Amino acid sequence: MSLALQPGATDLYLPVAEAGEVLDPYTVHTYYFGFSVPEAGIGAYLYFRAQPAFGLSQGGPVIFRGLDNTALLDAEYHDYRATMPWPQVQGNTITTANGYVITVLEPGELIRLQYTSPDGTTSFDIEQRAISPLVARGHIVPGEEDHHAGARREPGGIEQFMHATGELTLRGERFDVDCLAVRDRSWLQVRGEEPGGARRSPPVGWTPISFGPDLSLNVTSMENKDTGPAWLGVYDVPDDAPTFYSGWIARGEETRAVVRVRRNALEYHPFQYSVTRQELEIEDDQGEVYRFTGEALAMTPMHSWPNIAFHDSLYRWTAEDGRTAHGTYQEIWWDDYQRAMAARPPLSR
Repeated sequence: MSLALQPGATDLYLPVAEAGEVLDPYTVHTYYFGFSVPEAGIGAYLYFRAQPAFGLSQGGPVIFRGLDNTALLDAEYHDYRATMPWPQVQGNTITTANGYVITVLEPGELIRLQYTSPDGTTSFDIEQRAISPLVARGHIVPGEEDHHAGARREPGGIEQFMHATGELTLRGERFDVDCLAVRDRSWLQVRGEEPGGARRSPPVGWTPISFGPDLSLNVTSMENKDTGPAWLGVYDVPDDAPTFYSGWIARGEETRAVVRVRRNALEYHPFQYSVTRQELEIEDDQGEVYRFTGEALAMTPMHSWPNIAFHDSLYRWTAEDGRTAHGTYQEIWWDDYQRAMAARPPLSR
């Protein structure tokens, strides 16, 4: 079964309120890009979130390295700004107030990402060319769909794998960039924070994996209950509850739906708590099963909502046939889980 695709024109879709329309104050448009230098254990989180009801935005680049990061500012470079004006949009170029530039060279196909720090010691100039279809997705945050009923305009989102090439200078040290990286974006999504400050849900992991145009996939899932996850005893999850929220597989130009996901966490970070080693088994709608093992090469706390813990990672994934892939693994959780993990016997750093 082929999944719905989106037109490339959505790359420049940043709608504001139409005449007579009142947008929900929690409405957001988002752009996520990333890249990595696996041999140096470097990952990059390039995020931009616009809030059209207020004419505000936030975001910017965060570049992280290694596993020994405790706080947001432990990242190697950080210019994420919580409150910025609406970005400048000139033709096919979006520029944020902190100088992060997204240029849509070919909608749906080719994107250029640029940034230079105020002191000039950190910069990147990266081109990302599509290697998978522009797959449509509805939402990625659990419960997000509950806020979309009756919306005047349809919310939407995309996910796509890119071949990223270019150059990174990190505090004066230069690196060539040549990697595969996922991107996603959304528009008119309503992402309100949960009443009472947290959602009663186990941690959620986002696992994009690409070996090239012949095989790319992405699922948003939780660890299976029968694997003995760290959340066991914190949340009461029925045995038959679904383990994934969204998923797709691209085999060349063919896209397939995911029908089953089994995720098993083998190891957790001793003080960041995010999963550092895991197994992933995915079945598509044609009955083909894919199995991978993953290990974190870099990890850091990352920006999200104040009542959510969010960690970004650079992972190395190994398939059953021995092929390896590198890319982001992102995980979120809420306060019950944080408190439970913090109460565990301390592990050495």
